[in-house]
Amino acid sequence: MTLDEARKRIETAVTQYGQHAAPAIDLVMAEVRSDMGAGAFNELVEDFDLELLYNIAPMESDHTNS
Repeated sequence: MTLDEARKRIETAVTQYGQHAAPAIDLVMAEVRSDMGAGAFNELVEDFDLELLYNIAPMESDHTNS
């Protein structure tokens, strides 16, 4: 999956399910996290305001501070 495909799938879920889109978005986000990592996941959370609208929080960074 590409970031563009993920965006389209999220937009479709929001259009189809409105405030009840969280389960469909969760599936897309799991695939994004697996395929592209935390950076892409967090970008989508921010772009679609998923934390506020669907309680989908950004991931911790892939990097640790030591």
